[in-house]
Amino acid sequence: MFKVLVSDPISDMGIQQLADAADVIVDKKPGLSEDELVEIIGEYDALLVRSQTRVTARIMDAGKKLKVVGRAGVGVDNIDLEAATQRGIIVINAPDGNTITTCEHTFAMMMAVARHIPQAYHKTVGGVWDRKSFLGVELRNKILGVLGMGRIGSEVAKRAKAFGMEIWGYDPFLTEERAEKIGVRLSTVEEIIRNADFMTVHTPLTPETRHMISRPQFEVMKKGMRIVNCARGGIIDEQALVEAIDQGIVAGAAFDVFEVEPPAADHPFLGHPKIIVTPHLGASTVEAQENVAIDVSEQVLNILRDKPFMNAVNMPPIPANVRNKLQPYFGLGEKLGSFAAQITEGAIEEITVSYSGELAEVDTQPLTRYIVRGVMAHHLGLDQVNVVNSMHLAKQRSVNVVIQTSHTAKDFTNLVTVTLRSKKETRQVSGTLLTGYGPRIVQVDKFPVDVDPEGHIILVSHFDKPGIVGRVGTLLGSNDVNIATMQVGRQLAGGSAIMLIRVDKSVPKAVLSELVTLSDLNSAKEITLT
Repeated sequence: MFKVLVSDPISDMGIQQLADAADVIVDKKPGLSEDELVEIIGEYDALLVRSQTRVTARIMDAGKKLKVVGRAGVGVDNIDLEAATQRGIIVINAPDGNTITTCEHTFAMMMAVARHIPQAYHKTVGGVWDRKSFLGVELRNKILGVLGMGRIGSEVAKRAKAFGMEIWGYDPFLTEERAEKIGVRLSTVEEIIRNADFMTVHTPLTPETRHMISRPQFEVMKKGMRIVNCARGGIIDEQALVEAIDQGIVAGAAFDVFEVEPPAADHPFLGHPKIIVTPHLGASTVEAQENVAIDVSEQVLNILRDKPFMNAVNMPPIPANVRNKLQPYFGLGEKLGSFAAQITEGAIEEITVSYSGELAEVDTQPLTRYIVRGVMAHHLGLDQVNVVNSMHLAKQRSVNVVIQTSHTAKDFTNLVTVTLRSKKETRQVSGTLLTGYGPRIVQVDKFPVDVDPEGHIILVSHFDKPGIVGRVGTLLGSNDVNIATMQVGRQLAGGSAIMLIRVDKSVPKAVLSELVTLSDLNSAKEITLT
């Protein structure tokens, strides 16, 4: 008989399947302190929480029988994942339970901004009958730009088609085949900005997506655009949006999220007549609260019964001999994946990981998960991708993962090579551990290099001509960019070459653009590895 403790308020319907199971006893004891949980957790096989209970290492130490911690929701920042992993406790969440709810809220916001519903309501209940000030627009025959075609974005697109809208979609993992299958025009962010009548964002907040819609985008945006954000605050530059509305570029906006929550009382959104706001209600429905509980209860039951399960968010136990061999490469592998993702243009279709040398003799699946996490997290965000779900997320987005092994590694004891193939190009990065030096990137595409994979790195593609290194250094110095190290990789004198320049801080985009204007220089891109 399994015992499950529910330590936060969760609806009876959400945990009904656990309560109905003949081999499970469910105890509901919300509001317990850490000390109280430590006292009783030893008799339980599973713990179910929402966001109130903080599941600490101390609680897990006391949970001698504990096999799984289930979070009825998405975020797991109230659970010590590292402690759970070390103790072999599986942590699961429910990432799909709020998909429809958030999608529907997005559509409600889109309708509200199209027809000025909150503004008209406010005036009407204030005693003013005003039909002339709130002339709206139809959704039919309008172009809807969807930035982020994951679960929620795809559901929004499906409903928008029913309203007669034309859907233009952007996603770093959206291929032409999938776009055609779901009836979406595969587009770039710029194409959507220049052509869409409505735009909704459904991307995670990452360094790449922070302020992805800002002043430069508003300057070329189609006049009369209406913008909805029910994803994450910070994807759209709030101040720049207000300016664009006041300048007549954007007709209106509807936001459920803010860069800082709750927003300050003087936030410009709160009193603006053309901006609709709600207090992060995307997942706030009875159904969503029940769905996440149902989803996590089902997976808890599967884990207790040793059946296949989904949505684990921490690393399952690895045999000690394998961990000892692979652990030094975990950080390197993730950074190789991230580096490769940051230099690859186009929707990624295939990740090939090649292991050479002694690594070919062990089960490298755990290391592959770290590498794939590095690739996927660049686009989806570190908070959304972990070493357990990385392979699942790749499969979900039709990214093929191929593993190759070779028992010989030229010039190195071990070599890890990550190759990404997209519609546009194929890029490759290799790395190893050097005794006395630690992790190193030793090859980028066809060029040999020797670079510490840490911090801010500028990758410059250029022709190997006299003076190019000096011109690059002078330009960076004149823009207050300090060079820590510089590596030049080439195959033939006078031919194509690359520079890998480690700098002390992030480089402004304007400086990168200025670099490209130098003669004999083809491209310049910043890679950030943390």
